Amino acid sequence: MVTKSTSPRSKTFIFKRKRKKRCRLCANKIIQVDFKNVDFLKNYITERAKIIPRRISGNCAKHQRMVTRAIKKSREAGLLPFTVK
Repeated sequence: MVTKSTSPRSKTFIFKRKRKKRCRLCANKIIQVDFKNVDFLKNYITERAKIIPRRISGNCAKHQRMVTRAIKKSREAGLLPFTVK
């Protein structure tokens, strides 16, 4: 025998409206991302040295590509680690 739930809470969904993330680089009008600026680039990598994706960092596509290239270039130069021990 199947019983139906007549509770008003059973079908109620509450969606929280999330604030849209803004690109910090566009807001500060930063044109170029320098691979030698390690302190800035550390904001865009995790503690496991992975690059933070665009949906989490809030960067626009153009600046996310610039940040990713700068991180990869700085890893090749030995300024940032590839992995964490």
